[in-house]
Amino acid sequence: MSRVHGTKDFWIGALRAEGPAFAAAVAEAPPETPVLSCPGWTITDLTEHLGEVYRRVQIYVTANSTARPEGVEAGGRPPELTPLQFFQQGYDRLMATFDGLDPEAPAWNWAPQPKKAGFWPRRVAHETSVHRWDAQLAIAAGEPIEAKLAADGVSEILDTWLPAGKRKATGQWHGVVHLAAPDAGQDWYLRLRGEGVALLDTATILDHDDHHARVEVSGTASDLLLALMGRVSFDTLGVRGDRALLDGLRTG
Repeated sequence: MSRVHGTKDFWIGALRAEGPAFAAAVAEAPPETPVLSCPGWTITDLTEHLGEVYRRVQIYVTANSTARPEGVEAGGRPPELTPLQFFQQGYDRLMATFDGLDPEAPAWNWAPQPKKAGFWPRRVAHETSVHRWDAQLAIAAGEPIEAKLAADGVSEILDTWLPAGKRKATGQWHGVVHLAAPDAGQDWYLRLRGEGVALLDTATILDHDDHHARVEVSGTASDLLLALMGRVSFDTLGVRGDRALLDGLRTG
């Protein structure tokens, strides 16, 4: 199994493209435009959400502590700012912070990863790219997520979201899943055991019984990521085998 190993510069570079693209899309849409990929949300809700993510991450990476900062829930959009201004203010501040960020500095996160600041540029890059896609879809202009970034987003779901228990559904799943993104030259094998999940190397799979994948999914890295995040159906990809296992991979 090969996975993209991003760097701070890679994720900041992605944010330099995805942030302005998000802003352009929401500026084009009337505030109450429904966001079809986020049922119940409007463009205003989506914009405020991403601005709030930036505000909180700014606190996490500047607190110089592995403990979750107190009072982080308090905040939200100040009344003197429009939703887009709130987004832009948060984006600009966070990008300036990320530029000088030491990835090894202590910083809280919710995942089973080391509590280091380097967690957050990756997380924010993927949060922004998927919500950029949401915003563009709302104005019928959705562009795929760039292949290398999307492949790293798939890896993030498998190595971060699922081990943290962030699934859409509850249940027990058992078997090996093979995901393939030929456009990014990436394959992922993972073993589901009840509520647990383990990423596997090909050599590791061959050391176990029942090593054959019970389901295989192939598509572009962007479509794989969007399917795992619940934005598109797995039916839009090539699926062979036990589709029920895919319910154990959805997050978002």
